[in-house]
Amino acid sequence: MNPSDPLSLVAQAWYPEGRDRSEQAIAERRVDARGAADLAYRELLVSDLAPPCMAVRAASDLLERTGIAPTVIGTLFHASVHYQGHDIWSAPHYIAHELGTEAVPIGLDQQCNGGAIGIDLARYLPEPSLITTADRFLPPSWDRWRSDFGMAAGDAATAIIAHRTTSLSVDLTLHAVATTVAPELEYMHRGADGFDTTPLGHGPTIDVRRPKRAFVRRYGIESFLKPAHQAIRQAVIRSLSMSGLEPGDPRLRWAVLPRLGRRALADAYIPPLIQVTPTELLDLGRDTGHLGAGDPNASIAELAAGDWLAPGQYALVLNGGGGFTFTSMIISRPDR
Repeated sequence: MNPSDPLSLVAQAWYPEGRDRSEQAIAERRVDARGAADLAYRELLVSDLAPPCMAVRAASDLLERTGIAPTVIGTLFHASVHYQGHDIWSAPHYIAHELGTEAVPIGLDQQCNGGAIGIDLARYLPEPSLITTADRFLPPSWDRWRSDFGMAAGDAATAIIAHRTTSLSVDLTLHAVATTVAPELEYMHRGADGFDTTPLGHGPTIDVRRPKRAFVRRYGIESFLKPAHQAIRQAVIRSLSMSGLEPGDPRLRWAVLPRLGRRALADAYIPPLIQVTPTELLDLGRDTGHLGAGDPNASIAELAAGDWLAPGQYALVLNGGGGFTFTSMIISRPDR
């Protein structure tokens, strides 16, 4: 097995019925008009289910649609950002139990890039892997519109099976994954806060804005943008090279963006991306919000289910997560 060999993917997203519309949030003063304009979300997804239950829904739907038996899965990766429902407990093991698989359950603590890292790790494994993500952002611990800069949070779950088995279903083909890091940027989510002794010790509501303000005051915003741009460029260049595509290859139909706010995309992600490739940008997040660890995996599921890609066409899926880690994936719709 060579990790650089193409990997077959089947993908599913589970979206709840609940919606938190931007205009309603403005009217109720949960976000101001300027902030809503910078984010440019029309609505956010809102779930009544706990995140691991959402992940089971997504994975069950995927297994039913594809006819893949849970027993063939060798490893189960589960990625999340926010609270999963119990304090000292393993959500990945719960998901494996509910699905009836003896796959080895592994939790991924990679912040918003967890889903992409799960796919990256699956390339090195001989047996099929299941990658799930699930996040739900509820008060009082999380304010959907105000806990962070550059994003508003939506609830969703995703499930992707990655395999090299000719007898299993295929939605898309993964040709390359390139991950780059900028660990010096971990300070952005720590700031001037000391190490606490208990969860939510800094306050009853998570406030990511506070450490980010401290970072900007100490280092300036360019101290984030410069290494982030460099890491994004490197990830995109490497993934294109690994897949054998030129930056302007006509088969490369889309460059898919993370589901962040529009201003954050314009500042951090779009400039280095368009420096590398002229491919048309695709933003699938305006009606979902930022999905925690699931942004790229949800986009892969939408590419699989929709008509965004014709057979033989490719997409570049870009993502990043706190720490910071950036991943660029090249996928295609296989020729039938």
